[in-house]
Amino acid sequence: MKLYLDPGHGGSDPGASGNGLKEKDVTLDIALRIRSILTNNFEDVEVKMSRTSDSNKNLQQRTNEANNWDADYYVSIHCNAFNGSAQGYEDYIHNQLSNSSRTADYRNIMHEEITKVNGLTNRGKRKANFHVLRETRMSAFLSENGFIDNIQDAALMKQSSWKQNVAQGHVNGIARAFNLKPKNGGTGKLYKVIAGSFKAKDNADERVTFLSAKGLDAYVTTVTISGEPWYRVQVGAFSNRENAESRLRAVENTGVDGFIVEE
Repeated sequence: MKLYLDPGHGGSDPGASGNGLKEKDVTLDIALRIRSILTNNFEDVEVKMSRTSDSNKNLQQRTNEANNWDADYYVSIHCNAFNGSAQGYEDYIHNQLSNSSRTADYRNIMHEEITKVNGLTNRGKRKANFHVLRETRMSAFLSENGFIDNIQDAALMKQSSWKQNVAQGHVNGIARAFNLKPKNGGTGKLYKVIAGSFKAKDNADERVTFLSAKGLDAYVTTVTISGEPWYRVQVGAFSNRENAESRLRAVENTGVDGFIVEE
C-alpha cells in the first residue's frame, strides 16, 4: 500500500504552540517515527511524506502530491490547542462521508488502535471540512494528538516514549486497516513495558516522577480490569521483543519491578 504521511504545518507555519512546544516539531517527530516503524517492520508498504524537515509546503501542494502519487491512504498528524483547559485526543474524516463509508471503517480502526496506547482523554470521532480531507481522492484521516497548550498533554508530548507509542498506535491502525504483513515472519505485535499498576493515580504519578529522575521516559495510562480502572506506568512500547526486554532491564536496574504486556 502507498501511504501519504503529512506532519502538519512546518517552516514559517509553526501551527499551535504552548508550554515551550511548537506543533510543527511534535507532528514531524511522530510522523518520522511512523515511517520508520512501517518501513522497518512491514512488507509492501511505501511511505511518502509531505515534509521530512522543518520546511514549508502549503495544503494544496500536499494534497496534489498525494493525488498525483495515487496514494492509498492520507494520514495527517496534528496537535490541538484551545484555551489551556481542554485536553485529549480526537480524529477526523470529511463531514460529507457516511459512517458506513470505507474511510469511516478505516478511521474506526485507527481510532481504536491509537486510543489504546496514547494515554490521552478520548474526545471521540469527529467530522470536518478540512482541506486535506476534502481535496484528497483517497481515503483521508486526520489525528489531533493532544492539546499543546494544556500542561498535562504537553508534558506527554515532551517524552520520546509517548511519541513512540503514538506513532505505534497509528501504525497498528494502518496495518490492521490494510492487512499489512510483518517482515521476516514477525508477529506485528506491540510489547509494552509496564513499571507498576496502581489503584490510586497519585501512586502512579509518583512512580513516573521517580523513573523520570532516573532518565527513563514514563507516563500513566489507564486500563479497565474487572470493571475497575487501574493506572499503569508505561515506559515504552516496542514492535521488537528484544528492545522491550532491554527497556525492562533498565527499569529493573532502578529497583522497580516491571513486566511486559503483549498486544
